[in-house]
Amino acid sequence: MNSIELSHVTKEFRLGQNLSLRRTVANMLRRLANGKGPEPNSFRALDDVTFCVTPGEVLGIIGHNGAGKSTLLKVISNICRPTSGSVRVRGRIAPLIEVGAGFVPDFTGRENIFLNGTILGMSRREITRKFDEIVAFSELERFIDTPVKRYSSGMQVKLAFSVATSVESEILIVDEVLAVGDVAFQRKCINRMEKLIHDQNRTVLIVGHNIRQLERICSRILLLDSGRIIADGLPGDVTKKFLDETTGTSIHGSSTAVGELVPGSYTGEVDITSVEVTSVEGAAPLAGLTTFADLNIKLALDVHSTLRKLDVTVGLHTPDMVFLVKTNTSMAGRELNLEPGRSTLEVRLPCLGLVPGTYGLGPSLNDWTRKAIWAGDKLRWLTFEAPSNLRSRLPPSTLSYTNAEWNLERTPPDQQ
Repeated sequence: MNSIELSHVTKEFRLGQNLSLRRTVANMLRRLANGKGPEPNSFRALDDVTFCVTPGEVLGIIGHNGAGKSTLLKVISNICRPTSGSVRVRGRIAPLIEVGAGFVPDFTGRENIFLNGTILGMSRREITRKFDEIVAFSELERFIDTPVKRYSSGMQVKLAFSVATSVESEILIVDEVLAVGDVAFQRKCINRMEKLIHDQNRTVLIVGHNIRQLERICSRILLLDSGRIIADGLPGDVTKKFLDETTGTSIHGSSTAVGELVPGSYTGEVDITSVEVTSVEGAAPLAGLTTFADLNIKLALDVHSTLRKLDVTVGLHTPDMVFLVKTNTSMAGRELNLEPGRSTLEVRLPCLGLVPGTYGLGPSLNDWTRKAIWAGDKLRWLTFEAPSNLRSRLPPSTLSYTNAEWNLERTPPDQQ
């Protein structure tokens, strides 16, 4: 039996300004006389959404701002009702949808724990029993008797998360609040959620923009766009589709250019006029790329002045600007000297074990002091696909792979 079931759920909101009393009465009289009034402008935040969640499943929901993610969680939490369709939830819900929701600013942290816990369905005895645990996890012992209006947003989310995850519920709903706390607390929250998932078999719905974090936590991900589900499946497959669309690449494309080569840092001494990427030496530019293939990059340079002891760096980064691979000429013990005119620089990155997905190419040219002469990122988007014979054997929950040699030696019984 499913914990959550949504069937053809649509949620519409009326757009426009609030009407005056005179205008409202006039519209009402017009409806009474003619049977209809002016049609209001409406916006569909959710459009015919259907899916179900099984007990113990961890469902991530991703999409661009305005895709309908938060509205979907509010409909499931019964904070707002759908315009049409049905929502069925089996089990107690602990929603953590907005920072500070349910908190009274003038109340202290202590008072808000009891208030928020009561709103979430906890008894006073249960709150009292778990009070010390809630305060300890939130790390707010010194400020627990301070009014919440003096808390930062990070402090509020710490307290809210501590209360919500202390509720003995079957379903936990989290909406983007983990991005508010500091890095240490985010890690602490993830560890608690993993404990709730594995030890207590809770059903979790989580919305967020940290794709790597969701890939680690979730067993399944939904992709929303304009209120509709456009992808539903394994985390790696859905996030790849989302990142492909975000970067403007096709799902099956190998790599694409993104307009002109515009540097982020530039002194005018040299220009990178073109970038060619191939997976096999001598192949046509922008050929298909596969995990563990050699990557060949060719940079066409237009040098305007003499440059000595130049250091060139080439890296590949995720769409959220995390560099996974970097190399430079200094590592290879090379110092480049360039004379005015045109030159071509080639670099080969052997056996790149990148997880299937989309990556940006970011080269930079620096002088001997490491000052950037020409630097840019996202100059090319490269999409890596896993070889069909390896796809089912690659380890999950990682950003890259590496080849290794394995050896197993059995200890003789007389030496055990």
